[in-house]
Amino acid sequence: MDVLSFFANPKRFESLARILAPLLGVLALALILFGLWLGLYNSPEDYQQGHSVRIMYVHVPAVTAGMMAYAGMAVFSLIFYIWRHPLADELAKACALPGAALTGLGLITGALWGKTSWGTFWQWDGRLTSTLILFFLFLGYLAIRAGIEDQRRAARIAGLIAMVGSINLPIIKFSVDWWNSLHQTASFSLFGGNKLPPEMSWPLFTMMAGYVCFLGWVVLSRVRFSIASAKTR
Repeated sequence: MDVLSFFANPKRFESLARILAPLLGVLALALILFGLWLGLYNSPEDYQQGHSVRIMYVHVPAVTAGMMAYAGMAVFSLIFYIWRHPLADELAKACALPGAALTGLGLITGALWGKTSWGTFWQWDGRLTSTLILFFLFLGYLAIRAGIEDQRRAARIAGLIAMVGSINLPIIKFSVDWWNSLHQTASFSLFGGNKLPPEMSWPLFTMMAGYVCFLGWVVLSRVRFSIASAKTR
């Protein structure tokens, strides 16, 4: 909390974000472009899926970053609920739109990948359904923030939804282990090792890092814009 209290001052936060946001933006662009080159031109096709496996390099990082955005939204909402830090609410609010966009991208690319791999754009699979719920949770949060004029009341209601909805994150993660699923189990984990060959895992990790930097850039930029707008009012 000392760190949050220190940066709760808008001037201190602005000083940090002014440096960090452009840096994250440049890193995001470089990593995503490099990751796309690795994934599209420098990685092998899958022996079963052929070239369609390359959708993985966009799909998996998008869903992962979307989940990270929701986790951030829930954590910052909890901090706002306990300590009433306006900065925490601004950070939670800033996570919602990029999180929805990334999750939507994950659903679209997943549908395209599913069509080539399973022969259908959609199945009521555990992971697909829980990811769709994640997308609707983002939309619900955004609708509440936009639809309630009293911003403190909107923050409380939307924050409660964000916190309760976070139970969906482990469901997305472990759905392939808990239920029969069209999805394969995790290709890599902290304790289970990496099942992907290096020529596939490197593009995937590079794209993940790029998406995370992109998320950080968008969140910090949105908070900076919100603080600047508040100064002019």
